[in-house]
Amino acid sequence: MTQLALVIDLNVCVGCHACVTSCKEWNTSGPAGPMGDERPYGEDPSGTFFNRVQTFEVGSFPDTQTVHFPKSCLHCEDPPCVPVCPTGASYKRAEDGIVLVDYDKCIGCKYCAWACPYGVRELDEQQKVMKKCTLCVDRITDAALPEAERKPACVLACPTNARLFGDVHDPESVVSRAIREQGGYALMPEWGTQPANHYLPRRRTEITVHRDELMRVDNPLKVDGKLPRPAPGTPALDDVTTW
Repeated sequence: MTQLALVIDLNVCVGCHACVTSCKEWNTSGPAGPMGDERPYGEDPSGTFFNRVQTFEVGSFPDTQTVHFPKSCLHCEDPPCVPVCPTGASYKRAEDGIVLVDYDKCIGCKYCAWACPYGVRELDEQQKVMKKCTLCVDRITDAALPEAERKPACVLACPTNARLFGDVHDPESVVSRAIREQGGYALMPEWGTQPANHYLPRRRTEITVHRDELMRVDNPLKVDGKLPRPAPGTPALDDVTTW
């Protein structure tokens, strides 16, 4: 059975959010949309997103590194969100393993969000239905598009090629080879959901930090009084600028 999925390389993800914006742009105008924003310019902006990038630091000062961690629906092979849905709105496609939501059946009860251990189900406050990543199913199945473009919007937008797409059940696919050759792993396997999406681990870069590099020093020009100064009589900014 085919199981389409994403493989994300954490070693090259730079946290640019191109995947987030491209995902929202494509899906808000497609069958999954609209994906509204709540208070976008307020103190606590929110909204509906299929994909989010979490950024955090690991390690302790001065030996720290920044990690960018994109996360969306993992399209589990045994998705716990499907059996808890009282209306059958959440379902898994037999032909490609993509987990979807039928908005006509969804009543916004949030049972699927409670069942999902990854926190990737979101309630659309405008439509009052649960939404999630669809792997751009409308795009990847569009025969009118060139084959090279039949990929999720996030994959096509990633400037560092940190996101791969393919069939994880095909041992010769680009995603299967990446998982096998680079030590790809599933997120929280102890839950038994068998996530289809995988991550490629970060390769830690060792940086030597010298003690003197941790000490804040004054600008030597300020210490020596040698900061450049304008010559006497030189016009000031107010003299040459019309405000």
